[in-house]
Amino acid sequence: MLFNSYTFIFFFLPAMLILWWWPGLSRNQRLALLTIGSYVFYGWAEWWYCLLMLGSTIIDYVAGRRLAPDKPHRERLAWLLVSLAANLGLLAVFKYAGLMARSVNLVAGWVSGSGPELLEVPDIILPIGISFYTFQSMSYTIDRYRKRVPETESLLEFAAYVAMFPQLIADQLRAIPTRLTASRVALGLHFFIFGLSKKLLVADPIARAIDPLLKHWEWLSFGDAWLSMTGYSLQIYFDFSGYSDMAVGLGLWLGFQLPQNFDSPYQALGFSDFWRRWHITLSQWLRDYLYIPMGGNRQGLPRAAAAILVTMLLGGLWHGPSWTFAAWGLFHGLLLALEHALHRLKLWSPPAVLVRLATFIAVVLGWVLFRADSFPMAAHLWWVMVGGTGIAFVPEAQPFLLVLATLGITWCWMARNTWDGTASLRPRRAVLLALLFMACVLVMTRPSPFLYFRF
Repeated sequence: MLFNSYTFIFFFLPAMLILWWWPGLSRNQRLALLTIGSYVFYGWAEWWYCLLMLGSTIIDYVAGRRLAPDKPHRERLAWLLVSLAANLGLLAVFKYAGLMARSVNLVAGWVSGSGPELLEVPDIILPIGISFYTFQSMSYTIDRYRKRVPETESLLEFAAYVAMFPQLIADQLRAIPTRLTASRVALGLHFFIFGLSKKLLVADPIARAIDPLLKHWEWLSFGDAWLSMTGYSLQIYFDFSGYSDMAVGLGLWLGFQLPQNFDSPYQALGFSDFWRRWHITLSQWLRDYLYIPMGGNRQGLPRAAAAILVTMLLGGLWHGPSWTFAAWGLFHGLLLALEHALHRLKLWSPPAVLVRLATFIAVVLGWVLFRADSFPMAAHLWWVMVGGTGIAFVPEAQPFLLVLATLGITWCWMARNTWDGTASLRPRRAVLLALLFMACVLVMTRPSPFLYFRF
């Protein structure tokens, strides 16, 4: 089910909110409602998606109980490995099996020169949200092993924590609010409608403009290549930040405060700053569960650079079963490692405006790997963008895309962050939100999935 669909907005969401705030419901009844509703949300397209989530939930709940601090270390380590094997095994089968088979066949073809494929490439549908809920569930058992979090009170509470369609932090489920305040309703409207507008009124029109251009990437000129990739940089930002804003709004309507996931990332002053602003929850997960355990920056520059590269490589692969995603992560890892070395050695301190511009240009170049269907496509786009086929910034694409890209960049560099919004619905603001919502409803006839749904 999509946040940006008539089914969700006019049927599922109102039903969930009415039942959630129904007078007299006990805490367990509301947790059960939240869990069932979330399973309906995830299983709307394919019911068996729910079985994978349920399996991961039960295994990690049982493992969490066996990870009590007073248990023997060997037993605790064994249960942690059970949790990691189950979750990573799900990802390996349902997300990366095809990539592994294709890679083995490719290497075998290089060695033999020709011949039949060694492995059959499985045709497996990627379950929606599998990367999110496996990481969510796995982080609980890791933290239990580290003795950082208490044991979850019940399987029902843990199931709600893993499955909740707008993701939240676990400790809020231990004190479920009993009343909805007007300020939360107003702030929820602010987040939900602005997020919906980012997706339907900005990201989707940009996608419709750039997809035909990138479909014929071999013929793009210098100007059109830069315009297309700048457009994609804006599409993915408004698409994913829009989804995150809508989730925050939904959380507020349920009485919860979800963490901020975007903080004007295209205003970043450097690559470390970019990753403190872009997909903040994932960045923090990579930092806490990969980078720091590998030594972080505590053991010298070479060790820190290696930890950065490995962390970002795995972070790239998290996004999808393709080596272009891994290369995108490695690209950012190299930039982060270089920046880390320059800062530590105090070799370079350029003006802030140049740092911001250079960061944005490098991020756009990185998105080439993220968007490309193959390495030849990425290499060709890079070659065109650095002037390999000539420099003439006269885009041949439709003026509509140029206008959207200009407005989008201006918004990303100058506009206030969504989190600067107010809980007050003054008449002018209420009219603005109503008009935006009406415009979204009118263009919602064929909702497109959010880009991060496939991750």
